Amino acid sequence: MFSTRFRFNRMEFAGSLGDLGTLTPLAIGMIVINGLDPTGVLFMIGLFYILAGAYYGVTVPVQPMKVIGAYVIAAGMSPQEISASALIMGILLILLGITGAIHFVARHTPKSVVRGVQLGVGTVLTIRGIEFMLGPEPYLAVQNVGPIGIGIVLGILGTITTFLLIDNRRMPASIVVVFGGLVIGLIFGKSMPDEVVDLGLYMPKVLPYGIPTGSEFLVALALLVLPQIPMTVGNAIISNADLTRDYFGDKAKMTSYKALANSQGLANVGSFIFGGIPMCHGAGGLAAHYRFGARTAGSNVMIGAIFLGLAIFLGPSAVTILHLIPLSILGVLLVFAGTQLGLMIKDVRKKEDFFVIIAMLGIALATNLGVAFIIGLIIAYVLRIGKLKI
Repeated sequence: MFSTRFRFNRMEFAGSLGDLGTLTPLAIGMIVINGLDPTGVLFMIGLFYILAGAYYGVTVPVQPMKVIGAYVIAAGMSPQEISASALIMGILLILLGITGAIHFVARHTPKSVVRGVQLGVGTVLTIRGIEFMLGPEPYLAVQNVGPIGIGIVLGILGTITTFLLIDNRRMPASIVVVFGGLVIGLIFGKSMPDEVVDLGLYMPKVLPYGIPTGSEFLVALALLVLPQIPMTVGNAIISNADLTRDYFGDKAKMTSYKALANSQGLANVGSFIFGGIPMCHGAGGLAAHYRFGARTAGSNVMIGAIFLGLAIFLGPSAVTILHLIPLSILGVLLVFAGTQLGLMIKDVRKKEDFFVIIAMLGIALATNLGVAFIIGLIIAYVLRIGKLKI
């Protein structure tokens, strides 16, 4: 039983690195821009990875809640408001789980809407990955190779390497690409004082940002939680459960809608207490881990141990280590994860379902995935009830 739930080998380790492209930019952004405590953020990510893997017995993704993460970085919101959003999301998800309301929502969500969420997330990840490759590398001293940006060069090399090694078990693609990126960061990274990396023993503080005020809770609810809920339900619960069953079959029996709601709820309450970020089980993360080789909860233990080690032994200076990985290398991981997730629509046959999926993709790109999920539900039911043909 243990060997089927936990394997520790090159492929599991390679798969464990597959979602760094989504996880690290948002987590680092909230640390650097919003002033979150690095120890608390990294500790809670690592702990959530390990506990989720131990409970579910299969590869389980851990990601920042993307609507919240993107907005708080763009708006420069306070740690107290972010902390408040984590607590509210945690309580709402636990209520959805323990009351069984999430089963009602999932049971009445058409498969075309689930596929629309998956294509939308996959496309957004792919676009973001390409943007990373085309943009500047803020932590590299070298910005160009002749007339070509260094990000483009690294992105092309990383993509070619990934294609060549994507199914290679002796030299897994993500290990080669990520550690190659680390070497490049060490060689060409901007010089930093030695004291930036400070080894020691660090532990997260309890309520490091204090108790949010009533107004901070209201701001978090209106600006962060309400836009995030539809995306979490559609992508991190319904789509994640669907994708887990597709990938793991009978091994995914623990991955129910109720369990996913409860585990994400508990993780976010923990983030509120120990200064972490709002987290979820995004389907894009699962596609990333699986595409690069993860098949058991061993991948969760390995990536979780890395984040716990960064938190406990490096504390605030752990961000320096994460900055060594060029953004273009993270972009390569995002592109492959995004295309893998987008390919889930391959089982769709009806034109009406394709209409829902394409409409949701357009809405997601124009607004966000939460809006796309709600409007996709409406379109799907209008087509079904009205018995309309496309």
